[in-house]
This record gives sequence, structure tokens and C-alpha cells, in this order.
Amino acid sequence: MTTKHNKLVRSKIPQMLKEKKIPYKSHIASQAEYVEKLYEKLLEEAIELAKDRNPEELADVLEVIEAIKVLNGWTTEEIEVIRLKKLADRGGFDQPIILEES
Repeated sequence: MTTKHNKLVRSKIPQMLKEKKIPYKSHIASQAEYVEKLYEKLLEEAIELAKDRNPEELADVLEVIEAIKVLNGWTTEEIEVIRLKKLADRGGFDQPIILEES
């Protein structure tokens, strides 16, 4: 029995399946499909992190974020400048403040 996935997977997954003699079907995505599947993967991994709350899931989220940075030509340094500016202007998420109404 086969399972339909139609999702972006880590680059070594096809080789791992081949080594385990697990039949699979894959293709190389077009640029447009890759962009779409990468952002879908971010949502998938974020949901798993929210559910499982472990460092492995956080690592998966960070791996997808790294791919998004490369895709867009963004550097870690420029993202950090933006993050620090927002932190200075609006604060962070280090306090348990819940906005009920505005």
C-alpha cells in the first residue's frame, strides 16, 4: 500500500528510501512549486512544534526558515537587524502579556 504525500521533503529522503528498498515516486519542483511547498512546509513544521513542543521540531522549523532565507536572498545579519529593531520598538515575546481587547 502506498501513501500519497505531495510535500517537500529533506534532500536525503529519496536516497534513504532507496537504501531501504522502499518504492517511492518524486519529482524536482519548478521554482513556483518549490516556493509554495516551502511555505506549506513552514506551516506544517510550526504546527508540529506547537503540538509536540520539542527541540527536534524547533530544529525542523529553523531548517525551513534557513531555506526561505536562501530562497529570498536574505542574510542572517539583515534579518537580525530587523528583529532587533522590532524588539527595541515593540518589545519581544518574553512576557506573558495577553491583549484581550483593543
